[in-house]
Amino acid sequence: MYTLTPEQKEFLLQGTHTGKLATVRKDGRPHLVPIWFVLDGDTLIFNTGESTVKAANMRRDPRVTICVDDENPPFSFIVVEGIATLEADSKDLKLWATRIGGRYMGSDKAEQFGERNSTAGELVVRITPTKVIFAKDLAD
Repeated sequence: MYTLTPEQKEFLLQGTHTGKLATVRKDGRPHLVPIWFVLDGDTLIFNTGESTVKAANMRRDPRVTICVDDENPPFSFIVVEGIATLEADSKDLKLWATRIGGRYMGSDKAEQFGERNSTAGELVVRITPTKVIFAKDLAD
């Protein structure tokens, strides 16, 4: 397991940057999708439907990569490689869905988002980092 530095955590939690999650399809092709996420210590957490392509890919091969970038000058990015664990019927699903909703939709819509994304068929996904590449202020 990789321990994120305080600077890396701050970057990951800054604003509402969308993560880009890469998984591997059954035939070896990459699958890339945007995700909303939060941190729990060094673990990245998001939720998804159990019938999604990304869920199927992570069940078969839990190795994933997430990229988060700041497209504003002076430009920065972080790439987190890790191992995904998927939790169905997690007692924490509503908690995490609400926190994610609060981050991306605002505190006034957090509960609504949490309710919508904590129904049957939703999963909590936890990414445990194994390697991190972080580049800050590339244009300086």
